[in-house]
Amino acid sequence: MELERGKVHPVSIELLGEGRRLADKLGVQLAGVILGSSEGVGTKPAIEEAFAYGADIAYLVESPLLANYRNEPFTKALTDLVTTHKPEILLLGATTLGRDLAGAVATTLQTGLTADCTELDVDGDGSLAATRPTFGGSLLCTIYTLNSRPQMATVRSRVMATPQREDKPIGRVIQHELTMVEEAIVTKVLAFLCNDGSEQSDLANSDIVVGGGLGLGAAGNLQYLRNLATTIGGGVGCSRPVVQKGWMPADRQIGQSGHTIRPKLYIAAGISGAVQHRVGVEGADLIVAINLDQNAPIFDFAHIGVVACALEFLPALTEAFARRMQPHNSIKGMDRGRLDDQE
Repeated sequence: MELERGKVHPVSIELLGEGRRLADKLGVQLAGVILGSSEGVGTKPAIEEAFAYGADIAYLVESPLLANYRNEPFTKALTDLVTTHKPEILLLGATTLGRDLAGAVATTLQTGLTADCTELDVDGDGSLAATRPTFGGSLLCTIYTLNSRPQMATVRSRVMATPQREDKPIGRVIQHELTMVEEAIVTKVLAFLCNDGSEQSDLANSDIVVGGGLGLGAAGNLQYLRNLATTIGGGVGCSRPVVQKGWMPADRQIGQSGHTIRPKLYIAAGISGAVQHRVGVEGADLIVAINLDQNAPIFDFAHIGVVACALEFLPALTEAFARRMQPHNSIKGMDRGRLDDQE
């Protein structure tokens, strides 16, 4: 389980839910791994969360060396755990930290690693079927690690559904000692600089997202997206071609090579809906697609499709929302049913 300043990262909760499903299918136990320090907040909240979201047991490694993420001690702790307890499957979040750790652990253990998976399953003989986009997102491929263990995969935040939390007592916790000293670690943490909280920095966790593609025609027309997003209290994103054109920064990109989102409402304007984009948005509760091309792939998975010019439809939609929402200025918190009613 990945910890951010003592708090469990959402992707770890999502992986516990997916891990529970796979463990039940295999008839085995689900274990949560907690690596951290007893100082400050400590690891107890993370242990409690592991059991609340479905873990049968927890493996705990506590050490002052694990107070902040550094590759060397975390790799040592996790590889020692795997070597001792020999799990069949090891799942990590495809975060900056998770990608760094997963690669180092897989290399050390000389096992396979499937990165940025969008779907996980197990077949009849217990092999992990890890599905991810390939060839620039134009195809989905399923990868098996047949000749080495553990089978490893990383999954992005918001790809898997968040499981229901259940208050449960702490179960069996197996402690493991980190056999490492500070002098053996090359990396030193000098300071921690928090995210500046800039506008729209948390696109992956937004309840409402408005996205735009090349169908908008020009960079200046992205203002129609911003106007709508401001009116309904949402974030603004885009497809990969828009970033490649330089119309929006890379941190606004939605799709396999950008953000994976699971909002309550996603409005896509002028986006064709290629596989690379689809895998990043198909977890949304409600997808509204606006495109002039009635044969655009996005209409194959959108819940509501509008064949229209986005440059004409977006201002009209913004005005309609503004009238309907007065005196409110956001639809955050609306459930799926109310969104359907408004459409």
